[in-house]
Amino acid sequence: MDKKTNETPKHQEKLRALDNLSLGISIVAAIAIGFGIGVGLKFLTGYEWTLWLGIFWGVAAAGLNIYKAYKRAQKEFEGLENDPRYAHRAKHGDSAKLDDK
Repeated sequence: MDKKTNETPKHQEKLRALDNLSLGISIVAAIAIGFGIGVGLKFLTGYEWTLWLGIFWGVAAAGLNIYKAYKRAQKEFEGLENDPRYAHRAKHGDSAKLDDK
């Protein structure tokens, strides 16, 4: 049997879409966890600023999740500029000019 070993799985695109959807959920979860940590620290210490510290940690974690997703997408689309289907757009940009002469 001569099957290609680098065939993509049947549902690869659907899994990638679900992975991107999970980014939004992880942003909300990171901020909520940071808020929970902040409330806990405020309860333990009695200082108001520890609540804001927890919220800051949550927002920073959400930003880190966004950065990781960006880097993963950048790596995935690496090399498309050499693909003949996208070479013109990669070199000259996406222009809205139409040649209707």
